Order: sequence, then structure tokens, then C-alpha cells
Amino acid sequence: MRIKSISIGKKMLVVGILSLTMLFNLIGCTNQSEEAPADSSSNFNKEGLPIVTAPVTLDVLTVRWGNMGDTFKANKWLQDLEKETNVKINWQVMSSNDWGEQKSIMLASSTLPDIIFGDIVFSDSDIVNNLSYFRPLDDYIDNYMPNLKAAMEETPEMRQISTFPDGKMYSLPARLPSRPITTMQPVINKVWLDRLSLDVPDNIEELYNVFKAFKEKDPNQNGKPDEIPFSGSVDISMDFLSPFGITDLNNNSMMLKEGEPVFIPASIEYKEALKWVHKLYAEGLIDQELFTQDNTMSTAKQQNPDAALIGFSNQWIPDAVFGKWKDEYATIPSIAGPDGNRYQTGDPVGLSLRRNELLITTSSKHPEIAARWADQFYTNEASIQNFWGAIGTVIQKNEDGTYALMSPPEGTSADAWYWEQSVRDFGPKYVSPGFEKNIILDETTGDGLKLVIDKLGSEYVTEPFPNVMYSAEEFQELPTLTTDIDSYVKTTRAEWITKGNIDQEWDAYIKQLNDMGLKRLVEIRTDAYKRYTSVK
Repeated sequence: MRIKSISIGKKMLVVGILSLTMLFNLIGCTNQSEEAPADSSSNFNKEGLPIVTAPVTLDVLTVRWGNMGDTFKANKWLQDLEKETNVKINWQVMSSNDWGEQKSIMLASSTLPDIIFGDIVFSDSDIVNNLSYFRPLDDYIDNYMPNLKAAMEETPEMRQISTFPDGKMYSLPARLPSRPITTMQPVINKVWLDRLSLDVPDNIEELYNVFKAFKEKDPNQNGKPDEIPFSGSVDISMDFLSPFGITDLNNNSMMLKEGEPVFIPASIEYKEALKWVHKLYAEGLIDQELFTQDNTMSTAKQQNPDAALIGFSNQWIPDAVFGKWKDEYATIPSIAGPDGNRYQTGDPVGLSLRRNELLITTSSKHPEIAARWADQFYTNEASIQNFWGAIGTVIQKNEDGTYALMSPPEGTSADAWYWEQSVRDFGPKYVSPGFEKNIILDETTGDGLKLVIDKLGSEYVTEPFPNVMYSAEEFQELPTLTTDIDSYVKTTRAEWITKGNIDQEWDAYIKQLNDMGLKRLVEIRTDAYKRYTSVK
């Protein structure tokens, strides 16, 4: 047995060395022979184009979802950028399927490419726990990035979300174009309402009565009691609880109440919401498999081939979910709660802001060149071409100054086409709010449809607990708190929805949360929130 274990260990060592070698080769495969010294005054141009007189190559690592590949490199704007700047890009494209393992190897090696491109590559904690690998960018922004500086002056939130606990910016932000204010909105089967001569529900009492009718009156007309008035994900969606004033934009169970951070599952609003949901569950008005089904089971119900089965849900847009039944569904205004008010998850400043979209590593010998190259992305035209596709390929530029998206090729969805033709969600970009009026979108599908239905809930969007940044010490402490607390919250939520007894068990539940360190968890998040709001 000992001999076998040694053999296995040797094999693992060889595999690790090979993986590491492949990454080193990937990082270091740039042909340096044609390049002049990066920062010599005779080669580097602080302003204007080209950025360098003699060509310089930068290694740029990006990660793409699944098997998307590197077709985005054919984007004409990216190709023209190389010619105009004299900065050649050695794109290192990784798949998200393999990146988890490769990321650990790369960070352990401490040898990184010049640029990290896209927020899927490294998380906040990856960066904070490896700050020595990444350059503080404040001085580079001041000296070499006038486009980004102007963007952050117009939209200060970009600096706010990108400032780390030590007060410095290690990553660059993005503002995506034509993004909505709301996230998931209430979607109902309008055909069922019409067949039963019901009005669109306005409040939770009317919603309850609609659910009862959906369950009892065979609105899909197949003669079977198979209608499911409400169905959702594996766990009860916070969006379904929004009529009670509960919104959770960043999925961390935190809200702002009168400007103060609050842990939602310890609030009275949460308790009252679960009592209402238990009533629905006990009467068979919500999916009885809500806590046991996976996404495959949920999709099978949404796209059941014989008849529509779902009456109500919360979705981004209905046409992306319900398959052949998509035309039966309509987005409706946010449902009013017990207090008569409406609450909607989202962000009043828009869901367009991102951080960690580009990092310049300390391994790079060309940081000034990298900064100037990145700054080229922060113009309106550059950004729309890196979100949808190049002008002349995907975007039509009209004589009146507007920009219209072309129809995708036969057999390809618009969204798939955009991902094929651009870096899409990833990478630095900035589209100013004033420029967005020049963008013409198809209002019947995709991004355009979302902006139309966004108007139904945008006035009810609450101010969210923001996507704050934590320190290395806080990142070390948070998992020890959230692992137990989050698990306990989910377990009790499922029990109270399916079995009830929340009134009798509430005090013991709060005591258990406190014993698990809830006070410290809220303290950490409050400290991070105060740092976030102090950034100017």
C-alpha cells in the first residue's frame, strides 16, 4: 500500500508540474524580438496614437463562459486598435469550465500576464489576498487615462465601487450600456387570467385569489389539476418576498433600512413574509417541490410540451424562460404589500456598474502602455462595439447619430451573436447616460424588451445594500460566519414555509443566529459599508 501511495503522489506531482509548465508557456509565449524597450522615451507616447512607435506585445488573459472560445478576437474594433496603437495583443483565452483549477496554479506560481481582462477571472477575495500581484492604478489613471478620468467624474460610483479597503484602485470599472434599473420582476400567465376573466393582481390579497383560481379552475384547459400557481428556484426567491419590503440585490441577505445595514432574515418583515408564504404552501398554491427540485426540473415545468403549467414567477424577461409558451406570459407591475407600498429589487443608479474588469499585474514590464491601451476602451463608440459587436458588423451607425443593432444571422439568437462578436459583459467600457438615447434596440426581445418592462417596476426600486469591498482580514473571517448562518437560515426558511410554527420558534431562532456570530457579521458588513460611502 505504501508503494502505491508513493506512485500516486508522483503522478500527481507530474500532473501539477505539467499544468504549471503549460501556464508558464501560455504566459510567456510573446515574441519579444520585434519589440523596442517598453518605456523608453523614444518609443512610448504619453498622448495621441500610436501609443508606441515600435510594436510592443502585451499578454492579456481573459476567461469566457463554457465553450464560447475566442471568436471575439475577430471584432474589427479590436483589430483596428492594434493597428492604431501599435500594441499587439497576445490573447490568452481560458474556459470557465477549467479556470478554477488553473487559477489556483497561476496564483501559486506568482507569474501572471501583463493584463487581466474581465471580472470573471479574479474575485474580490482573489485580488485582496494577492495584492502584491497587482499594481495600484490611481497614478496610472491620473497620468495616462483621460477617458476613464472623465467617465469617473461623470459617474462617481465607478470610483466608489473600485476603491479597495486601503483607499487605492487595483482594478478598473465598467459602465455597461442600456442596462435596466430592475432585476427580476413579477411575470404572470396572461392567457390564464383572460380565460378566467381575472384582472391583473395589484396586491397580495388579489394575488392570493388569482392563485386560488389558477389551482381550481383548469386555466390551461387540459382537464388535469396540474397547474402550479407559483414556481421558482430550488430555494424560495427573495423576489417573491418583495411585497413585504424585502429586496436583496447582491444575494447577501443585507438591506438598507433608513440608511442602516440590516440582516434581512432577522427582520420582522421577513417573519411576516414567511407566514404568508406558508399559507400559500399549505393550500397548495406554490410548488410543493420548491425546495427539492433542481434547475433541470424547474425548466421542465416551465417548458412542459403539452400545456403551460406555471401561473406566476419572477423573471428577467419572460421570453427567455417559458419556451413555446412565452407569448402567454406578461410582466406586470410590482405587487403591493400589506402596508400598501410596492418594493422592487434593483438599483436606482442602474444595473450597469461593474468592477475588476481590468487589472495590470506587477509582472508587467509595460504598465504605462497597458494603462493607455485600456483607456481606449472608455469611449462611447468603443464601448458599444465591445458590448454588442463592431460597427458595420453588428451595429449600424446612422447619419442622424443613432446606432441600431442589426438582426442576427438565421438560426442564431441575438444574445448568442453578441457574445460571439464581442467581449460582451467583460472588460473595461463606459457608455455615458446621455449617449444611451442614441442607441436603438428591438423592443420585442432581449435587451430592448427588458428596458420596456423595466418601466413597470423602476419607480419602486429600493436603495440596495451595495456591493461593498472587504479587507483581507474580513475575507478570512466572513466564511466562518456565513457558512453556518446561511445554512441555518435556509434550513429554517424551508421548514417554516412547509411546516409553519414560525411564531413559536422565532425567539429561539434569533438566539441561535446571535450565538453563531450574527452581530459580528453585521458589524463587518457595516464597516465595509461605511468605507464604501466615504469614498468621494
